[in-house]
Amino acid sequence: MSITPEIEKRLTQLQEKYNAMGQDMTSYLDGLLHADFLTYWDYIHLDTLLSLQSPKTPFPDEEIFIMYHQITELYFKLSLHECKQIAGHENLTVAFFTARLKRINRYFEALTQSFEIMVDGMEKEQFLQFRMSLLPASGFQSGQYRMIEIYATDFINLVAADQRQTMSTAPIGEQFEHIYWKFGATELSTGKKTLTLKQFEHKYAKTFIELGKSVNQTNFNALLQNFKYKAQITSELEKQLRELDVNVNINWPLSHYKSAVRYLHREPEEIKATGGTNWQKYLPPRFQRRIFYPSLWSVDELENWGKAWVEKVVGEL
Repeated sequence: MSITPEIEKRLTQLQEKYNAMGQDMTSYLDGLLHADFLTYWDYIHLDTLLSLQSPKTPFPDEEIFIMYHQITELYFKLSLHECKQIAGHENLTVAFFTARLKRINRYFEALTQSFEIMVDGMEKEQFLQFRMSLLPASGFQSGQYRMIEIYATDFINLVAADQRQTMSTAPIGEQFEHIYWKFGATELSTGKKTLTLKQFEHKYAKTFIELGKSVNQTNFNALLQNFKYKAQITSELEKQLRELDVNVNINWPLSHYKSAVRYLHREPEEIKATGGTNWQKYLPPRFQRRIFYPSLWSVDELENWGKAWVEKVVGEL
């Protein structure tokens, strides 16, 4: 077979590449001769992936529960992949920022739309039995979700609503002590930290505080204000940020709220969530009033944050 100009060009480029690294191209070509062709299942480690479900009980629907949460964490990892690109970009443009936000929004839209699996995809009686084997573990303990929040806004916007004004000038380490989600993981009867929260803080507190400090000037709200100052803001960027605010702070937590009502609502007393988290106060946005981009919303929208969604969902149940 003759060596075409295209092949000759590529061989020359390869030779230049390996010469620059002080490597012998012929040795690499010898290795290529003996290498197997790549397969789909090896490339994505499919056998390993499919072996990562280890139910704790014999109830069949527990495996659904495990797999869906694993899928969720993969979507969170995709979102963090984009967050890191935005916050770490040396010459960030509005176009790049907007394009990456669209990706994150697509991931959260897929998650929200798929959450019906958790609402109607398991038998209630099975869930209420196998869930007791999971204590004190809780979806509350998703470190990746908390990291997305930290990338998305100024740290003060994650502080409990009634503490924001007091803590507005405090260091991030102090603000962390008043972060909103801690108040959703206190024992309902005593107000003390649950074991779920203690475990979570032990594993992630340092990571969250360090991340908050590192993106103090490059979180999405800080970047928004910077582009506003430069008069470079676009309507599409504002749209994507508003959608992210709704996706993360209304649609996603209220999907969980709908599921909690489905499985844990019982008269005359609600069933406790795993870990003892106070889901009735923790999940509805109107209680947390967690808003990433306050400057993009009207006074009326801020005052009624998530209210219409809650009323709609409760009315459907």
